[in-house]
Amino acid sequence: MEPTTINIIGAALFAIAIVHTFSSKFFNHLAHTRPAHAGLWHLLGEVEVVFGFWAMVLILFMVFVAGKEEAVHYMDTRNYTEPMFVFAIMVVAASKPVLQFSSWLIRMVARFIPLPAPVALYFTILTMVPIMGSFITEPAAMTLAALMLSDKFYSKKLSNPLMYGTLGVLFVNVSIGGTLTSFAAPPVLMVATTWNWDSWYMLAHFGWKAAIAVIINAGMTTLIFQKELRRIAMERTTQKAEVPLLMVFIHLFLLFLIVAFAHHPPVFLGVFLLFMGLASAYPRFQERLILREGLLVAFFLAGLVVLGGQQAWWLQPVLVKMDATTVYFGATALTAITDNAALTYLGSLVEGLSDEFKYALVAGAVTGGGLTVIANAPNPAGMSILRRNFEDESINPLGLFISALPPTIVAILAFQLF
Repeated sequence: MEPTTINIIGAALFAIAIVHTFSSKFFNHLAHTRPAHAGLWHLLGEVEVVFGFWAMVLILFMVFVAGKEEAVHYMDTRNYTEPMFVFAIMVVAASKPVLQFSSWLIRMVARFIPLPAPVALYFTILTMVPIMGSFITEPAAMTLAALMLSDKFYSKKLSNPLMYGTLGVLFVNVSIGGTLTSFAAPPVLMVATTWNWDSWYMLAHFGWKAAIAVIINAGMTTLIFQKELRRIAMERTTQKAEVPLLMVFIHLFLLFLIVAFAHHPPVFLGVFLLFMGLASAYPRFQERLILREGLLVAFFLAGLVVLGGQQAWWLQPVLVKMDATTVYFGATALTAITDNAALTYLGSLVEGLSDEFKYALVAGAVTGGGLTVIANAPNPAGMSILRRNFEDESINPLGLFISALPPTIVAILAFQLF
């Protein structure tokens, strides 16, 4: 495929956006040292803004190089279903009734684990919630896990090693934990219909291996940090804050509808608007809705869709030249610098792939999904919730990468050896 001028510009801007992502802490530092333009530096330091910002630059280039009609046509032909879905599922999954039910369920399971309460709860969140992502979708699982970790652990002024170690395990576990079904993980969604992979196929070839890796990752992290975890005080939930069971059921039903119609924006957005009406009618059963965080994450993913559409000319030739083993490790590495759903989508366009190649591509894509914030669509959701507990409200991308390496290696061993 011969690249056009727009293709080359798109690839260059994509590379700049990646470098910008790793420089977010620098811009946040400038906001404190250069107060005259603190607003601009804070904006450029928002990781969720990065890809949306450079996508806008790409569109401006297209207007000048190819014309307004071509630029508008390109934007109109992108698929924005995933950004819209992640926004809707984030806000609903983080509503007070859903969180109350999820917290009750996880605390109930944690009681049966013969460990001190904070240690058992920590382990349960890092295992149960990512695996639940196979049924409530990965964005919902990431939102729930991040909110519970923020409330029960990150708000207690944890050490940096524990905060980053937890973040790395959470991102990797959510990425691989959604592979028990064919509809929950974005990289699986991109190929499931084309390759005729149903949920039974996913469970037999991916799910059980992923579950083992999730348990090992959570168990090792819990063991390493158990001394610090034991010192955390667990507050008792006050009865007056509880939401009536009927309201909880209604919210869970709306969440189910959004998940069930995840591929149909008019339907799930209609359900989301119904949820907003319900939240406005009964404010006493809600806390602050995470609309700002959800919109930032949607903007991030939409920018990734726009920029990612210009990367096929170099990504696809790279993929087709690899054998099954090489494509596994190649996909794991490439996922760190591009969205894993985009990677598997490009693979689904190639005809005549072997079953071994298909398995290696998807397994590699989900394995590398925790290495960076752009590697997996739910990652920005988790980052936007948890980063407020870090210094300067900024997560160091290198710190995330290093902390995600050990659980990624565990996932590699699970998918390659079992």
